[in-house]
Amino acid sequence: MIKENILKVNERIRTICAMINRAPSSITVVAVAKGRSVQEAKEAINAGITDIGENRVQEAILKYKELKTAGYKLRNHMVGHLQTNKVKDAVRIFDLIHSVDSLRLAQAIDKEAAKIGKVQDILIEVKTSPEATKFGVPYEGVFGFIKEVSQLKNITIRGLMTIAPLTDNPQKARPYFKKLRELKDEINGLRITNCNLQILSMGMTDDFEVAIEEGADMLRLGRVIFGG
Repeated sequence: MIKENILKVNERIRTICAMINRAPSSITVVAVAKGRSVQEAKEAINAGITDIGENRVQEAILKYKELKTAGYKLRNHMVGHLQTNKVKDAVRIFDLIHSVDSLRLAQAIDKEAAKIGKVQDILIEVKTSPEATKFGVPYEGVFGFIKEVSQLKNITIRGLMTIAPLTDNPQKARPYFKKLRELKDEINGLRITNCNLQILSMGMTDDFEVAIEEGADMLRLGRVIFGG
C-alpha cells in the first residue's frame, strides 16, 4: 500500500507542476514517519523516498539506528517542536531541523553542533496564522530573529517553515503559504543575512498541492503516504 500511495503522490506532484510550469524534481517529499514502524519506513524508502521526517527525537533515534545498521542512506528531518533538552541528540542525527522558533533553541543547537564540529542546517518556523496552538516566530519578528540567528557560527539558515491552519478546504491554506513565500523573497531581496534562503517547507497531506502552487520546495507528508 505504501508503494502505491507514493506513486499516487508523485503523480499528483507531476500534475500540479505541469500546470504551473515547475519541475517535479524541485520538490522534496519528506515522509513523516511519526508513530510508524521501522518496516513502514523501509517500505517508503524502497519505494523511492530519500527523506524521512520525525516529530519526536527519541522515536527518531531508534529508527535511525536500525535503518543505518540495515544500510539505508537517507536524509533525516526534525519536523516537530524541538525542546532544548533534546537538542544534543537531535544535532547528532538530523540533517535538517525544520522547527527553530526561539533564540534559546537556536543557541542550544549552535552549542551542541560546535561540540561535534558540525554546522547544523535549520529552517525558521514562522507563525503565519493567529492560532494559539501553533508554534513559530511571530511574523512581525522574523527579520530581527534571523539577523540574530545568522550570527551563530555552527548554524546555517536554509529557509522557512510554516504550518497552515487545519481546514476542510485546502484553498483556505493558500494565504498562509503565500505569506511565507513573500517573506522569503523579501528577506532575500533585502540581503539581511549572509545566506540565501532557499527552502520553503510547507504543505502537508491535505493541502500540499496548494503549497506547491505557492512555491513550496519541501512537503511534509504522513497520512497520504502511510495511510490512516
